[in-house]
Amino acid sequence: MDNNKEFKPYIPADRIVPEFTITSVLIGCLLAIVFGAANAYLGLLVGMTVSASIPAAVISMGIIRIILRRDSILENNMVQTIGSAGESLAAGAIFTLPALFLWAEEGKIDFPSILTIFLIALFGGILGVCFMVPLRQALIVEEHGTLPFPEGTACAEVLLAGEEGGSKAGSVFKGLGIAAVYKFVADGLAIFPSEIGYAFKGFAGAQVGIQVLPSLAGVGFICGPKISSYMLAGGTLSWFVLMPAIALFGGDATIFPGEAPISSMAPDVIWDTYVRYIGAGAVAAGGLISLIKTFPLIVRTFKQAMKSLTKNHTNANTLRTQQDLPMPLLIGMIVVIVIAIWLVPTFPVNPIGALIVVIFGFFFASVSSRMVGLIGSSNNPVSGMAIATLIIATLLLKVTGTTGTTGMVGAIAIGGIICIVAAIAGDTSQDLKTGFIVGATPRKQQLGEMLGVVVSAAAIGFVLYLLNEAWGYGNDKIPAAQATMMKLLVEGIMDANLPWALILIGVFVAVVVEILQVPVMPFAVGMYLPFSLSAGIMAGGVVRFIVEKIKGTDQEKKERGDRGVLFTSGLIAGEGIMGIILAVFAVVGLDLSKVLRFSLPQIGSLVIFIVLLCYLYRVCMKKDK
Repeated sequence: MDNNKEFKPYIPADRIVPEFTITSVLIGCLLAIVFGAANAYLGLLVGMTVSASIPAAVISMGIIRIILRRDSILENNMVQTIGSAGESLAAGAIFTLPALFLWAEEGKIDFPSILTIFLIALFGGILGVCFMVPLRQALIVEEHGTLPFPEGTACAEVLLAGEEGGSKAGSVFKGLGIAAVYKFVADGLAIFPSEIGYAFKGFAGAQVGIQVLPSLAGVGFICGPKISSYMLAGGTLSWFVLMPAIALFGGDATIFPGEAPISSMAPDVIWDTYVRYIGAGAVAAGGLISLIKTFPLIVRTFKQAMKSLTKNHTNANTLRTQQDLPMPLLIGMIVVIVIAIWLVPTFPVNPIGALIVVIFGFFFASVSSRMVGLIGSSNNPVSGMAIATLIIATLLLKVTGTTGTTGMVGAIAIGGIICIVAAIAGDTSQDLKTGFIVGATPRKQQLGEMLGVVVSAAAIGFVLYLLNEAWGYGNDKIPAAQATMMKLLVEGIMDANLPWALILIGVFVAVVVEILQVPVMPFAVGMYLPFSLSAGIMAGGVVRFIVEKIKGTDQEKKERGDRGVLFTSGLIAGEGIMGIILAVFAVVGLDLSKVLRFSLPQIGSLVIFIVLLCYLYRVCMKKDK
């Protein structure tokens, strides 16, 4: 395309500026660990993660420009490239790997070792980067102006507006500090409850409530009022239709998988015993529906990916801005990983099985890379890809005689690799788009992405163990919605002992929702999660709705939204970090709730949460000086 040849990056190809420096590497690695841990906590809590690229970029500008008095946009870009890898790897890991902890708690297997988790995360992350590199020329360069890459382009805009870096970084740090203190007071000192609720006496099975947490308000603001309302709608169906219906028609009956009369069950027990299976069926169906809808695009992307592998970009690589990691190195790394998957006992596959893992990985990496280019990372159907892989892997393992717990662990390990491959490939493509606009060196960015993967993979196992030791998975503290659903799927295929009627109800609810043209995944996740979570997210969505409806020019509305996104990104990171710290306290047996022995009533929690929402509104409306 002629437009591509005319495009001039911010830093010209013939200009050399600091990029892959000790400063950028150290800050990037630190942010990879921080955002990886924070997003692991968030994803296990609410079933979704948020992009870390823009927060990482503004924090980098705040440190490098303001504190260190250095001026290099490419250093800032390298920081966000390395830092965002932690968030993406965490997203892939939390969708699958907590299933291993759930089986261990049930006594079916031993707890996974830190090394096992590290290898799954490392193999998936490195493969994700390796598979994306050959696609860069086709997706980033040749289709510049065609594929928008929303997050990548937005991050480039933030970097180019570097003179505003100080105030923007301040917004992130302000949100981080407020959320950390809020979480410490609420769940650490227990001065006010972080969840309030009321069960209706005349409407058995129903319960209204809200979790008054900063991260939920942040997720709702970033997702916006529409996505938040879809989640709330799913929660409303579960907690005000399905659960009262189960209570009404069930009466004193004891129905599988329950072990007590339904009339004796509290609303949260009805949800845990019956409705979470319905929600799991809806989530699984939603993931597969998303995958099926994008199938024509998948086929086109895969054909394009295969063509790009056969092209020779040697001449183009003479320019600094066109230098990728050499293909022989990438192929060598892929071969080593294939052999490792075959030989490591965690993956019960033969050489052909290991090759199939890599083929699936490249297929979904190419799909993910193009999908985020079209519709952004938030709408990338990673969970759908993981579900499809999990079903196929479980069936293949069962057919080839690898059954029981060995087969289930193998399926989750394979599914974990593919999930992380898709997540990292999507993140890499967004980062390379940002680099293309600002004039970064692709080869250095690709190395930075791999470095972020290694650091994050080394940390994620400790985070998962810490959260499990503190609170365990599959409860109201850490629902781990996606991983629990993956566990149910694998068990269902291997053992055929699940309440399939409940799961199929969820499947057909998802089909109805799709027919009504409502986005299935947020609705299904809302069905699966406690209503109080969706209500907290909706509160943030309402603030976003109000901010966008107030009069002003399009530019003013955009600036309001940008300020809110940065502040709420800080809220999410701050609560996530404090959540990890409180998990450490819980593991060592330090009970801070006994320090003050004072607690506000539920109305106090609601008032404090409303004050936080009002402050979020004020941050959005206050213009930068």
